[in-house]
Parts: sequence; structure tokens; C-alpha cells
Amino acid sequence: MAWNEPGGNSNNQDPWGGKRRGGDRKGPPDLDEAFRKLQESLNSMFGGGKKRGGDGNGSSRGGGFGLLGIGLVVLAAIWLYSAIYVVDEQEQAVVLRFGKYYETVGSGLNIYFPPFDKKYLENVTRERTYTKQGQMLTEDENIVEVPLTVQYRISNLQDYVLNVDQPEVSLQHATDSALRHVVGSTTMDQVLTEGRELMASEIKKRLQGFMDTYKTGITITQVNVQSAAAPREVQEAFDDVIRAREDEQRSRNQAETYANGVVPEARGQAQRIIEDANGYRDEVVSRAKGEADRFTKLVTEYRKAPEVTRQRLYLETMQDVYSNTSKVLVSSEKGGNNLIYLPLDKMVNSSHGNAPVASGSVTPQVTDAAGARAAADLQQQQRELRSRETR
Repeated sequence: MAWNEPGGNSNNQDPWGGKRRGGDRKGPPDLDEAFRKLQESLNSMFGGGKKRGGDGNGSSRGGGFGLLGIGLVVLAAIWLYSAIYVVDEQEQAVVLRFGKYYETVGSGLNIYFPPFDKKYLENVTRERTYTKQGQMLTEDENIVEVPLTVQYRISNLQDYVLNVDQPEVSLQHATDSALRHVVGSTTMDQVLTEGRELMASEIKKRLQGFMDTYKTGITITQVNVQSAAAPREVQEAFDDVIRAREDEQRSRNQAETYANGVVPEARGQAQRIIEDANGYRDEVVSRAKGEADRFTKLVTEYRKAPEVTRQRLYLETMQDVYSNTSKVLVSSEKGGNNLIYLPLDKMVNSSHGNAPVASGSVTPQVTDAAGARAAADLQQQQRELRSRETR
């Protein structure tokens, strides 16, 4: 039988274990009574119980003071929780008191007093990165697209917090200014090829000067200029220009390689020709001097014995002439006819440049009958010359 059916509960109790008031009253338990019990328990905890012999006003006043104390304790706990803060090893904190700089706090457990104090906590060792990319005009009036990456860190937190409003925005504006200034002073070829390192160094120097002038407390650690490119609309034409430039450089290198091989060889040949010419000159001069000295001495001998000297010169000349022939003349001692024959072995040797040399009674050189007679006359003159020298 249910609790609320007639006659089902002789004790007239509600489902929460309490007696119902006023007969068949239905509904939840009395909330006022529950709050009253909670207030009495809190009053007993904070010393705000009922006064003996008094009325109910003391109880209400004690309950009000108890709630106020609880509120104050809760507010104090919240304030203390927000006032205590921890600074890591990589961080620093700047504290402002009444809007004015008070101190810079290092790592550890610290406390400040809001709302009179205000703190700014930042990581001062972490490398931060900012990327910039845009189209700009070069010195030779060409448009290029240059991507740029700037790495920086906070070196002075006080300047970073107090001197400039939104220092990172100022960094972006200064980066744009420095980049455009450097690119505007550089030709397109240097921007696209080997001039990026020099550009990065100049941009870093100029950008750090801006940051120091503004006193932002930011230190630029690295500036990287990535591969620049032409705008997409003219990229194909720029690629053709770059390929043509590479072909030009390759042809120039090949020409220089060829020149480096040919020029030294030509110089060596020229030097060899010069040395040969000098040697020939010295030889001719020396031979001429020798011939001149010989002629001088010959004149002296000629003056002493003109006929003998003339005959000797004639014989020596004829001997030089006939010594280059490959034919052999055999003369008879008894004054008979001279015999001319052509030895095959001597002819073969003469074809290789080896001419026979006359010795004894054999005199080289004769080609015909006139030559034979000339040889006979030569031998007769030799005999006469020998007889004269003997006398």
C-alpha cells in the first residue's frame, strides 16, 4: 500500500521521514527549516550561536556575521591565489605599481598586489620567428618576390613592455622597410642568384638599428632571405633569361678553358721560335766572323805566295764540289784513259744520303766525259802543286 493512500500510514509521515503538518499536506520538506539548520551549524562554528534568555534577533545577527566572515575568507583565498605566481628559468616578469615601473622579477616564487600592481610575464630566451613575403622593385626596375624569415628574442623585457605599444607589430613594419630599402638598392641578378647572403646581412644590420632606435627591447638573431623569384605572371620569361645566362656562362667557361690550353702552347712555340732564331743568328754571326778571320789570314798568305794560294783555293773548291757525287773516277797512273763506273751499292747509299768519300788515288765525282777530263786536270794540278811545295 502506498504511503499516501488512506489508512496506509498511521503515523502520518511523509516519504522523507518527517511528520506532515496539517493533516494530509503533500509536497517536499520545509526548505526554510533546512536553511535554518545550516545557518545554526555555521554560527556554531564561528561562535555566533543563540544567546541564552534572549529573543531570536541574536540568532539572525550571528548568522549574518558568519556569512560575511565566510565571504571574506573566500575572497582572501582567491586574492592570494591570484597574487602568487611562479617565474620559470626561461622567463622574466615586469611589475608595475600604480601604472609605473616597479621591478623586474627573475625565476622563482613571487607575489604582487593586485589591483595596485600589474605584471607582464614573458619568455626571454625563446627564439621567435616572423615571416615576411612581398613583391618589390629592384635597382634595375624589375619586380621580384622575396620571402624573408626573421628570428628574434626579447633582450630587455622592461623596454619591450613599456616603450612601444605592440612591439612585434613595430618589428613587422621595420622589417618591411629594411627589406624594401635593401632590395631597392640591389640588382635583380644579385637578388635571384648569389646576392642573398649579403642582402640578409644588410637587412639584419638595418633592422637591428630600427629596433635600437625604437627601444623595443628586441634583439635580431638571424635573418634568412629565401630563394627569390619573379612574379608568376612573368615567371616563364624569367626562366628563359636565366637559362640564357647559364648558357652564356657555360660558353664563356669553355672558351676560357680552350684559351688556357691554346695560349700557353702558342707562347711556348713562340718562345721556341725565338730561341731558334737567336741560335741561328749567333751561328751565322759566328760563322761570318770566322770566315772574315779566315779571309784575313788567307789574304796574308796570298800576298806571300799568290800562285800557290790561288791553286790551293781552286783545288779545295773543286774537292768540295766533287765530294757530293755518287760516281767514282778511276784514273790510270800511266796516263791512259780514265774509267768511269757506277757501283750499285754506292748508288743505294747515296739514295739514303750517304755519299762516298774519295781516298788515295781514287777521286770522287764524275758525271760525263767533261767531268773525266776535269778530274784528270785536277789530278795533274795536284801533282804540280806537290812538286812545287817540295822545291
